[in-house]
Amino acid sequence: MKLARRYALGTLVVLLIAMATLLWTAERALQAALTDDVAAHLEREAGLVSAALGDDPAAWQPTVHRFAAATGNRITLIDPGGNVVADSDFRPEPLELIENHAGRPEVEAARRGGVGRDMRESETVGRELMYVAVPGGPGVVRVAEDMRRVTTAVRRVQGDVAGAAVIALLVGLVIAFIGARTLTRPITALSSAARAIAAGSPPRFPRSGIREVDALVRALREMHQQLGARFDELRREQAESAALVDAMTEGVIAADARGRITTANPAARRMLGYADTDSLPDITELFRFKAARELIADAMNGGGIRQAEVDADGRSYRLTSRALPAGGAVLVLNDLTDTRRLEAVRRDFVANVSHELRTPLTSIRGYAETLLTDQPDEATTRHFLDTILNNSRRMQRLVDDLLDLSRIESGRWQPSAAPVDVVAVAQDVWSGLAAQHPDRAIAFEAAAAPGTLLRADPEALRQVLTNLLDNALRHTAAGRISVHAAREGDGVALRVSDSGAGISRDHLHRIFERFYRADPSRSREAGGTGLGLAIVKHLVEAHGGRVSAESELGAGTTITCWFPG
Repeated sequence: MKLARRYALGTLVVLLIAMATLLWTAERALQAALTDDVAAHLEREAGLVSAALGDDPAAWQPTVHRFAAATGNRITLIDPGGNVVADSDFRPEPLELIENHAGRPEVEAARRGGVGRDMRESETVGRELMYVAVPGGPGVVRVAEDMRRVTTAVRRVQGDVAGAAVIALLVGLVIAFIGARTLTRPITALSSAARAIAAGSPPRFPRSGIREVDALVRALREMHQQLGARFDELRREQAESAALVDAMTEGVIAADARGRITTANPAARRMLGYADTDSLPDITELFRFKAARELIADAMNGGGIRQAEVDADGRSYRLTSRALPAGGAVLVLNDLTDTRRLEAVRRDFVANVSHELRTPLTSIRGYAETLLTDQPDEATTRHFLDTILNNSRRMQRLVDDLLDLSRIESGRWQPSAAPVDVVAVAQDVWSGLAAQHPDRAIAFEAAAAPGTLLRADPEALRQVLTNLLDNALRHTAAGRISVHAAREGDGVALRVSDSGAGISRDHLHRIFERFYRADPSRSREAGGTGLGLAIVKHLVEAHGGRVSAESELGAGTTITCWFPG
């Protein structure tokens, strides 16, 4: 039931109770007042009758009839013994038949010298009468009045009061409805404002003019402002948390108590092979590996932090699970593939460096120990010293190449691009290398297409050509080596070709790795460090370019370095 209706009904009940109480009280008060007024009037009338009676008993009956005719009341004269000696309602003849009145209450009071009063239904005339008796006349003068007049007056007044009460009730109901609407309208508006707050919509607060309601409105407005501030803070923290989770390189997956995934950041979707719009299965069905399923089951059952490593589709993952306080679990995925690959590269690197250094160190140590323990002739001594010097130079080249490669990879070196004459640099580099191998019957050619302008760091380009030509020279006993530059797309392609031994297709895709040799024995015998092509690759890529290789076993090799610009 609505508040306005309850308020009106409550007012109606209160008014009905008030009206009933008023009518009952008014009736009792009016009845008592009229009864007292009638009694007083009858007392005065009895005194007048007593004063008008003479000493002649024969005149008492006419006098009583005359007064009764004038007032309309019943008048009775009673002697001290209680016998009726005159009565306005009877003739003198049947008076002796009237019952003795000595036991009547009002008569008893009058015989004692007081004023007696009583109201009862008369046994003589059969009507309710008010009896008042005073001492006088033959003994007691009693006057009685029919109470129907009083009852009629009371009922008439009751009718008037009831009519006024009905009018007052109607007016009260109207006022109650108006008051109820006045009171409930702002409360209804407050209810709408509260629902708007709950729905996240802007609320409209009422102005009622009622102090208590206005106080409630102020409290609700302050609550809305505080809630708004807290919600803004929560949204900001939620956005920050979501941004942090989305920006994480680790995969993060959260599930509720039923196992339904509620959060999966882009890294997790990428690791598991799901697109941003794909729906995810329950977390218990996300993995097919036993270790992962056991890990998730333990977390869903409220377990603590646990970790496990799994391999899937050629990649390695570390899974960390933890139960959530409100039920469910959170799962963190770390892709260890690159880490494992780097660890393997590091192990290979250490092994390769150790292997590359062990051979010259062994040679240097052996020849040095021979020189210290034996006394070889001068020619043998010079041969030993030349061998020691060549191996130390080889070690120096290896260390220098490692330092160069480390400097380039770390980003400490940045190329300073400038226009470079490729043909001049290539010929200069070749003249120095060819002088070291005068026994090689090799035809060298350096050329550039018309209009070709290569922009690169001059020292870097010299190092690139030195490594490429040195490789080509070491793998070409006789034949030709060429350097050619030409525009290709929005850059310049620099190609170094030879007609040497070539590289098989099985090894071609790995020749730019550090220490990788298609034929390790030949390269080591030729003095290479195994880092030349790796340095070339990093130098070209530092310019924003790329390298590629084409080769066929026994038919030569072509290395292409593409520079932008």
